[in-house]
Amino acid sequence: MAKMTEDEREQYLAGVHIGVIAVERPSRAPLSVPIWYDYRPGGEVLLWTDADTVKHKLIRDAGRFAITVQDEQPPYKYVTAEGDVTGIGPAQDAEVRALAVRYLGEQAGGQFADENLTPTSIVIRMRPQHWLSTDYSK
Repeated sequence: MAKMTEDEREQYLAGVHIGVIAVERPSRAPLSVPIWYDYRPGGEVLLWTDADTVKHKLIRDAGRFAITVQDEQPPYKYVTAEGDVTGIGPAQDAEVRALAVRYLGEQAGGQFADENLTPTSIVIRMRPQHWLSTDYSK
């Protein structure tokens, strides 16, 4: 078992995985929920959600969150990236469509974006500052 290199962890996070975000929550355990995300090495993690969700409100208030992605089959791997929120704003059609296509493919992703992008859709951006990773194949 070994840590991933910087390049390995960024490439792994850029892969298509279901992410699990964690964010502080007053008087309770941290909120931990699965989510689709986008990431390009050296860039920002992008989340798409609705402005009325608990996750948005907690992330907005905390100003930071962590995301973990993993392989659930041997050899096990995981990457966790944590950082401050760099932006929260209205979701744009192009970024929502790209995210949906990333997970569902061109046709189903386009249809999903058409059906689920709403006036209250937002994107949240975070630049990773702290990393944890393990690759059991090493």
